[in-house]
Amino acid sequence: MTEIIYYPVCHKDDIPNGERLLLTIDDDHVVILNIDGEYFAIRDVCTHDDGPLGEGELEDHRIVCPRHGAQFDVRTGEVLSLPAVKDVPSYPIRVVEDQIEIGIEVQKIQDQP
Repeated sequence: MTEIIYYPVCHKDDIPNGERLLLTIDDDHVVILNIDGEYFAIRDVCTHDDGPLGEGELEDHRIVCPRHGAQFDVRTGEVLSLPAVKDVPSYPIRVVEDQIEIGIEVQKIQDQP
């Protein structure tokens, strides 16, 4: 069974509209983006060649990998164009009292009788 635990990462003012925050969570590179006051988080690694996706240009809700131009939807992580063919993981985001929190899935260990 999977559970999501939310962790605070920054104040919402730390990511102005149109900007992004790059961070590492448990050896996983993540980018959080602010698009018109909505926050989205995806893994900061292009599924085409493991390059830094978070440094790419934003076009609406689309991020373009700076290396080879693969495009992904930042809302879902869905791949939108070649050369990538695999989606990038996305993470749930919430804002609690002006604090941005990112949701990370953890495996719940169930007691076996």
